Amino acid sequence: MWLQYSANRKGEHPQRHLRHWRGILQADAFAGYNALYEDGGIIEAACWSHARRKFWDIHERQHLLPGTLAHQALERIGRLFAIEADIRGRPPDERYAVRQERTRIELDALKAWLDQALSQLSAKSALAGAIGYTLTNWRALTRFVGDGRIEAHNNAAERALRAVAIGRKNYLHLGSDAGGASAAVFYTLIGTAKLNAIEPQAYLRYVLERIGEHPINRVDELLPWAVADRMNTERALPLAA
Repeated sequence: MWLQYSANRKGEHPQRHLRHWRGILQADAFAGYNALYEDGGIIEAACWSHARRKFWDIHERQHLLPGTLAHQALERIGRLFAIEADIRGRPPDERYAVRQERTRIELDALKAWLDQALSQLSAKSALAGAIGYTLTNWRALTRFVGDGRIEAHNNAAERALRAVAIGRKNYLHLGSDAGGASAAVFYTLIGTAKLNAIEPQAYLRYVLERIGEHPINRVDELLPWAVADRMNTERALPLAA
């Protein structure tokens, strides 16, 4: 896991953070990312959860009534999520095969339904806006069908940032940009420790007990994936009598 701090939402920040990186970037359709995709080195994969949320907000405002166009859209998107639930954790080639067999059919039907529904709506309606968002980002939203490595949504990243969102109001009047950058480092270490099945507090204690005497040019030896086996081995050793 890798987190970076930005003082605001200007596009210059992701451009700086990712200037040397090439690959597939899965994110919402934030305009600040657009410049990243211009030279083709970074490929955009959009998030179905963000598209779905726009229909859900309308469905809530309509008191969750069944049968509305918003509800129909949610049901159709739900079929995509159901297929993803069936293949979660499978190797990329298996996910690709299932998506080609099942997901592509659902997407074709959804695309036709969205086009038809949009023709019935006022261009200024909230539902037209939700459909327009989905159709405008259709290429990026369907990128996952052709690549088994890509998720249908970026929920994993959203979950990783939940702690930041919960604590954000507490930090509103504290610290500085330098403090934000330091917090990003700590969130990165804690999140990476979790991904390596290490309890974060135990990891930080382990590092703090050793870093004072550890060579600065070998600090990478104290990163979570480097110490995971060592920590587990030490915890398993019997205590001296």
